[in-house]
Parts: sequence; C-alpha cells; structure tokens
Amino acid sequence: MREGWTAKTLDDVCHFSNGLWKGDKPPFVTVGVIRNTNFTKEGTLDDSDIAFIEVEAKKFEKRRLQFGDIILEKSGGGPKQPVGRVVLFDKQDGEFSFSNFTAALRVRDPGEVDFRYLHKFLHWAYLSGVTEAIQSHSTGIRNLNGDAYKAIPFTYPPLAEQQRIVALLDEAFAGLATAKANTERNLQNARALFESHLQSVFSQRGEGWESVSLETLLNRRWIEGHLDGNHGSDYPRKEEFVQEGVPYISANCLDGQSNIDMSRAKFLTPARAGLLRKGISRNRDVLFAHNATVGPVAILHTVEEKVILSTSLTYYRCNPNHILAEYLAHYMRSQEFKKQYLQVMRQSTRNQVPITKQREFFHIIPPLEDQERIVGTLDGLLENSQHLTRLYERKLAALEELKKSLLHQAFNGEL
Repeated sequence: MREGWTAKTLDDVCHFSNGLWKGDKPPFVTVGVIRNTNFTKEGTLDDSDIAFIEVEAKKFEKRRLQFGDIILEKSGGGPKQPVGRVVLFDKQDGEFSFSNFTAALRVRDPGEVDFRYLHKFLHWAYLSGVTEAIQSHSTGIRNLNGDAYKAIPFTYPPLAEQQRIVALLDEAFAGLATAKANTERNLQNARALFESHLQSVFSQRGEGWESVSLETLLNRRWIEGHLDGNHGSDYPRKEEFVQEGVPYISANCLDGQSNIDMSRAKFLTPARAGLLRKGISRNRDVLFAHNATVGPVAILHTVEEKVILSTSLTYYRCNPNHILAEYLAHYMRSQEFKKQYLQVMRQSTRNQVPITKQREFFHIIPPLEDQERIVGTLDGLLENSQHLTRLYERKLAALEELKKSLLHQAFNGEL
C-alpha cells in the first residue's frame, strides 16, 4: 500500500441498506424504484424506464435514496452475467428507492471518502472479477454473498487525491465513451450495409422467380430430409455426452455472423447417436435457429458423416438441381423471410418457430442462373461485412481493456 493511503473494509466506510419491499399497510406513497434493469455495463444509471409504484410509506422512509448513494445489484444476473454491478444515484430531485434485488451503500464520512471515488472502485471490483468469486448460483439466478462483499478490502488516499483521481478518470472515460459510441455506430453501419443489399435483392423479383411454401418445396423434393431436431424421449440426457464422438450442436453454436462455432459442440458416442431418428444433419445443410435464440442462419461445413441437431435447430437440405444452399441461406437472412417468423413469434407466448409453422413459410426461388449471380454478389458483401464487424468488435474489446487498465492503475496509486 502506498504511503499515506488507508486500508479498511467496505463495511468500515459504508452504511449498507437492503432493498425495498412494497409492504401492505397504509399510508402508501408513489416512488421511483431503481431495479436491475436500470443498471448499465458502464456503471451508470439508466433512468429511461424507472418503475413508479405505490409502497408502504414507513418502509420507504428507511430506504429513501439521496444524492451520492451507490446502488449494488445483489441478486439476478444469469449464466454469463455475474451480479455485483453498481450505479451511482446522481439525482437531487424526486422520491426514489431501490428494489429488494439490490442494496444501497452510503459513505459514513464524506470528509474521508469521496462517493465518486468509491463508486469507481466498486465498478472496478466488478469488472476485475472480485464480485464473481463471492456469489452463488441457484435456478438460473446469482446471489451475492453480502458478508463477503462487506469484507472487501478498500484502500484509498487522502480526500484531495481521491478527487484528483476521479477527475482524471472522468476525463479519460469521456474520451473512451466517445470512441466507443463511434465504433458501435460503425459496427451498426457495417451490418446495415449488407442488410440493405440483401433487402434490395429480394424486393425486386425477375422473370421465372417463384414464391413457394416450404411444404411445396418438400413435396417437389427441392428440399430433402426430415427437418426437425431432437426432442422428447430422444433428447440426450446430460450424462450421455462424452469428450469426443459424433458432434451434437444447438442454437448457441450459431454465432449470428453466419458461422457455426464447433468449439461449442457437445459429443455423443456413435452408438447413442445411432438411436436418434431426427435432427441428423450433413455437410452443406442450411441450419436455422428456431427456438430460444431465433433467427441465425448458417451453412454446415463438416467432414463428419453426420452432425446431430438439438431441438433448437432446423436443417434445410437443398437439392442442388433446383436450390443452392448459399442462396437459401441468404434468403433466410432477408427481411422477406424474417417478417414471416416474427409474425409467428408475436402470436405466441414462447420464443420459438415450430417446424409446423416453418412448413407454411414462403421462399422466393429464382432460376439457378439467377441464384448463382445473387450468391456471387452477396457472398462478397457478407465477407466484407463480417471483416468490418470483427474489426470493430476487436476495437470495442480493446477500449474495454483500456478502461480496466486505467481503473487498475488508479486503485494501485499509479495515476
């Protein structure tokens, strides 16, 4: 620890308050309640959809937020999102509290610790993985260990030095935010450029183009094979997966960039895979994610004899005398196709597009020579779009790493 710095625990420097329950005893008051949905990845408060609800006045009085309070996400998250995010409450007007999935921290002595400095320290603790090590998982929800969080060591310099560090970080983060916004805009533009070309292709139909349902294509044998994935009694149990064997993939293997990430595949023994009757996919099948994650489309390129699909995927096996796999994949990425499955999803309480509904969908099929021309154009545009996407995604990752590095330097006395 640097000379002149103080070391305490978070419990030493903060008051902790648990979140608000509505209560059922009048009188009631209407207040804004900060929830997990109001937390951003940057550690700032998103007040665009704060919920205003009636709560028991007595309970609210003990949990009234004041300017400079720090709100901690203590429950929620998900498989890939730890809890422990923090936001700074920076409002000076209005009546606000915080939900029972959160807690509030208030600096005990503002003459000793600047709340802005503490907020940035806690944000860094989240980004650096400190909070992930002190949380438990249950039924898809993460819970932060409150006692362990309060015991986190907090080292800080004199107040004037804290304020100098906060000013430096604010200036640096403003520059990073601008760079990030520009990069995200470029990323969106790269994707939108391909989307616009895709839309123009299928909105202008030429001579010999047909609009044909999947059911008709199956009857004509232009699309072949049983399209459904594995489910019900056929669905493999967790303990049946092995280290190597026949690949078994689900929707999470489609990365949204028209690729299939086989590193995410599971495996079944040849004997177990041989018992499956559905979802047996082969090289050059067009895969469509239709359950939970809906929409990604990719062509399967594999040297394996077969790849097994979970219930979250449908395969389309093209008869190359009539339909090119590359053409069908591009069409299924278009707005012409998307609007069909989005309509189905709007009419359902579940995020899925059943195979029975897919059979009703119409596909635009031009003559083969037109398909070849379209594929030649769109493949090049897609490759360029993917190149730019990867470039901008790497830049966003680099900006995030730079932010972590600045925070690390700040709280180790290196700024």
